Amino acid sequence: MSTDNPKISPAEVDVNQLVADNDSGGRQPGPLVARLLLLVAVAWSLFQLWIASPLPFSLGIFVLNDTESRAIHLAFAVFLGYMAYPASKRSPRDRVPITDWLLALVGAYCAAYLFIFYRELATRPGQPTPMDVWTAAVGILLLLEATRRVLGLPMVIVAVVFLIYTFAGPYMPELVAHRGASLDRAMTHQWLTTEGVFGVALGVSSGFIFLFVLFGSLLDKAGAGNYFIKSAFALLGHMRGGPAKAAVVASAATGIISGSSIANVVTTGTFTIPLMKRVGYRGDQAGAVEVSSSVNGQIMPPVMGAAAFLMVEYVGIPYIEVMKHAFLPAIISYIALFYIVHLEALKADMQGLPRRVQSTGMQRLISFVTTVTGFIVLAGITYYTISFIKASLGAAAIPTIGVLLMAAYLGLLWVSSRQPELQLDDPNAPVFELPETGPTVRSGLHYLLAVVVLVWCLMVEQLSPALSAFWATMFMVFIILTQKPIIGVMRGAHNIAADLKAGVADLVSGLETGARNMIGIGVATAAAGIIVGTVSLTGVGLVMTEIVEILSGGNLMLMLVLVAVISLILGMGLPTTANYIVVSTLMAPVVVELGAQSGLIVPLIAVHLFVFYFGLMADVTPPVGLASFAAAAIARHDPIQTGVTAFFYSMRTAILPFLFIFNTQLLLIGLDGPLHLIMTVGTAVIAMLVFAAATQGFFIVKSRWYESVAMLLVCFTLFRPGFWMDMVQPPFDEIKGEQMSQIIAEAPAGTSKRVWIEGLNLNGDEIRKGVLLPLGDVADAKTRLGTAGLTVMADGDALMVAAVKFGSQAEKLGIEQSFRITAIEVPADRPAKEWLFLPAFVLLGLVVWLQRSRRPSPKVKPA
Repeated sequence: MSTDNPKISPAEVDVNQLVADNDSGGRQPGPLVARLLLLVAVAWSLFQLWIASPLPFSLGIFVLNDTESRAIHLAFAVFLGYMAYPASKRSPRDRVPITDWLLALVGAYCAAYLFIFYRELATRPGQPTPMDVWTAAVGILLLLEATRRVLGLPMVIVAVVFLIYTFAGPYMPELVAHRGASLDRAMTHQWLTTEGVFGVALGVSSGFIFLFVLFGSLLDKAGAGNYFIKSAFALLGHMRGGPAKAAVVASAATGIISGSSIANVVTTGTFTIPLMKRVGYRGDQAGAVEVSSSVNGQIMPPVMGAAAFLMVEYVGIPYIEVMKHAFLPAIISYIALFYIVHLEALKADMQGLPRRVQSTGMQRLISFVTTVTGFIVLAGITYYTISFIKASLGAAAIPTIGVLLMAAYLGLLWVSSRQPELQLDDPNAPVFELPETGPTVRSGLHYLLAVVVLVWCLMVEQLSPALSAFWATMFMVFIILTQKPIIGVMRGAHNIAADLKAGVADLVSGLETGARNMIGIGVATAAAGIIVGTVSLTGVGLVMTEIVEILSGGNLMLMLVLVAVISLILGMGLPTTANYIVVSTLMAPVVVELGAQSGLIVPLIAVHLFVFYFGLMADVTPPVGLASFAAAAIARHDPIQTGVTAFFYSMRTAILPFLFIFNTQLLLIGLDGPLHLIMTVGTAVIAMLVFAAATQGFFIVKSRWYESVAMLLVCFTLFRPGFWMDMVQPPFDEIKGEQMSQIIAEAPAGTSKRVWIEGLNLNGDEIRKGVLLPLGDVADAKTRLGTAGLTVMADGDALMVAAVKFGSQAEKLGIEQSFRITAIEVPADRPAKEWLFLPAFVLLGLVVWLQRSRRPSPKVKPA
């Protein structure tokens, strides 16, 4: 066997082409056209930065409303889609055919039509001219072709099926029939209003997602991606199965700033997968670890594959709330994957990679504790110092904080300049040693300042996501331009002009990469708008509810399983953003409506996270999981087997939605205080580790079948202790009659109450369901119901709904005029469900004792 290790292997070439084909376009035209594409991509990035900044309103120049900015956003995406992505595998990649020039220009014109003729269209709403209709029809066809090139057929097929359904409604079977729509009405709805293509999804892509993708791209160009990977290896590579553990952590760090699971696989996988194979992981295991951790990056706040910003609009809660609810499931899922790769290493008796400098366990422990403590102390000092400055200095606080930020930046650059420059090693080299931990971690701490600025703006200042991303991105622009010249001066190398030139080149490259990575998201959100438009035009969402209700026979668990499977199927082949739009539009209302009828009353964010998690599982699942194909190419292994192993590893992610839909405390909802928070987080982590051990068939030693069953029982009890308690006593008591008004009036401010309503809806159907009704500030019952949008009057033991305010929370919950509020549920007076943790821990202790008794004695080395 040859020992040659060429720098670029055939697998890497394939996989890099796969990323180019999927994320930024695989065409590489001549220098003139390439320069034009560079200028268009950079112009798109600068346009997005302009509309996100305060400058248009401050200067009164080029101020655009949401619809106009969405039109320009889509025009850029469609133009670049045709120019950067070949029509087929046979199409030329070294030039742009004349047909693609024509399609790109016509597509961009159709997309920009709302911007160009905005004033004219505003004067004739609902009265389209033939030009309007034909522009819309051609625009939709060209959008679908651009979507096919950029994302492949799955997204196009889904959109076309919904378009056909729009026109074929009268000819459909009775269950799914509707009256249909004319070409004029359908095209107007889809293209000339904000109900279809130019709807909320494209608005989120234009307003939020672009800036976060651009921020991630600039962070990567500055060198943060390499820094994350090297730091993860320096910290974890020496452990059992170290490369796999480093892959999990590096993918989590990269996932925070990446909107693409495929790009995440290739960014970290080209380095981690060969090293995983070196320490003993099979090819499919190495690929599966990378796929699982990269796909998990899509559920990791703050970006969540750009779905977090869509959730803000669709669920109607602040961005910081989305972050809070998504945080714990993402963290415990990553911890479980980390534990799975540890168990695989134990089973195969794998070792880690050699360190360059050997140190004792105590030295490593002291170093780790010192580092963590230092970060915590530094975070505390930063928070309280800035809070003090803001309270003391008023208007002068912002300039002062800016000076302190610059001082911190220069200080961290000085620390970085004292370390050797980071180089990404060749993982296929005959001898691979881990980088030294201290110098590696210290060499890129200034990158974290940009993340700190982003998180500070979002969490502390509570600026909008768009404005937060704008300031963080501008700080990243400053870092890219200045880090090389300043570090060069600090190291005594006075090549300022060359370093500045390199910084400008990195900035232009980052602006281009950010825009090209947005092509797919731009056309995906626009094409998904066709599906959303069809739902609002035809009412197909109600049809989905009826179909699932018929198939499930009213059984709650069967309904959730069906929704999970349908979400998985709908998500196949779709990027994260389009995936979430489709499953949330079609399946979230099903869970809300049928769940409410069965007594499953949960916050809307729990439902949206439920369908989002299962839509994402399609990225892993054969035969479509593109992330698995990318990892298999790097691992030189069968993609189907890699996908199957990745799906097995991802089972921990698949059980989470079923758990948090019944126990919303896992989403940090309904916690009573710090102690309750610590208990919830601690038991959730332990439960997920026990689940990983049970499914791997290995804990301390190889598990026997009854031990695996016992561990699954422990896991279920820790995750959902209320299941067993509910068998003994119902969790809620129903309050009826005059007491209902008293309960509403006495409820604490900002709480919601579980309310049962019944009555005939507008279609003449008998409805009885539960809803979670928000009550607002403390006041009398009628006032508090009024803040939710309800006007009520006494009706025997019930409250009659006299009116429902348009656009109110009550209307969104499906409450209609003449419905009756028949009961309010209040928590029952019973022992806390957390007492059931005790028998669960006793059972876990028994499994530990059984396995420890079978553990072989350590071999004594001969003297």
